[in-house]
Amino acid sequence: MSTDLPQFKDVVAAHERIRKFVHRTPVLTSSGINEIFSSSLFFKCENFQKVGAFKFRGATNAILSLPEEDAQKGVGTHSSGNHAAALALAARMQGIQAHIVMPRTAPEIKKKAVRGYGGIITWCEPTLESREATMQEVVDRTGVTFVPSYDHFNIICGQGTAAKELIEEAGELDIVMGPVGGGGLISGTAISTKGMLPSARVIAIEPAGADDAYRSFTSREFIPSVNPQTIADGLLTSLGKLTFRVILDKVDDIVTVSEEAIVAAMRMIWERMKIVVEPSGAVPLAAIIENKIDVAGKRVGLILSGGNLDLAKLPFK
Repeated sequence: MSTDLPQFKDVVAAHERIRKFVHRTPVLTSSGINEIFSSSLFFKCENFQKVGAFKFRGATNAILSLPEEDAQKGVGTHSSGNHAAALALAARMQGIQAHIVMPRTAPEIKKKAVRGYGGIITWCEPTLESREATMQEVVDRTGVTFVPSYDHFNIICGQGTAAKELIEEAGELDIVMGPVGGGGLISGTAISTKGMLPSARVIAIEPAGADDAYRSFTSREFIPSVNPQTIADGLLTSLGKLTFRVILDKVDDIVTVSEEAIVAAMRMIWERMKIVVEPSGAVPLAAIIENKIDVAGKRVGLILSGGNLDLAKLPFK
């Protein structure tokens, strides 16, 4: 692997850069859940992060890493999810503009969040081609710096700070688990884990209905996401070139979980821990529920990636 991949020292530097702007989210445990699975599970609650998701870490690091001249021109991205809100808030906190290209079909709750954080929205059609073309028009017109949602050195380093905090608080862990969509979070998680606990296993979890990362990992060849079908709407995107390389280098395994298990994991977290977690954040526990990973007698860290979902559309009654 090339040395231009993010290293743990880069995550440490990112943590120093962003620590006064991000929440150091709690690490929670549940004696009831531990008893069910005969293990010690440590949940890193990024659902309590600003904008309700880990994405704020990477967005803040990316903005703070820009040269001052570029930063003053503002930043931009195309996103219909948590990254859009994260970049908008991170930009507002640094006193710069954020231009967000969003598909017209984006959930209303996401549109409200971006507007509420001061993002300037430009609408596009719900295709990747339209998103990219519209983003390029905005860049040409405004001079903003494009900040992608996951396939970016400084984004990955920022996301890795969540696992760094988890390990600092929980101590020795046998396994660290996180969801995988575009791969920014699991890449950063793997970098931090291998940097702090070299013998710990890093396992990425993906919905079976959106299993491109699993297929890419097992074949060692990039396979794009095509028509994914899952309730975990934060995990629909394909891996990026950089995140795929980090995953091949540092992730030990990727396993897939059913939609039923994702809903069961959500419900268990809501009922047992009394916290709101979105489907994407529940996939690590889903893997344990489906016995895809042997956790008996082990100390296991799980990244709860976010808590943003439409409460009018809960998957359980």
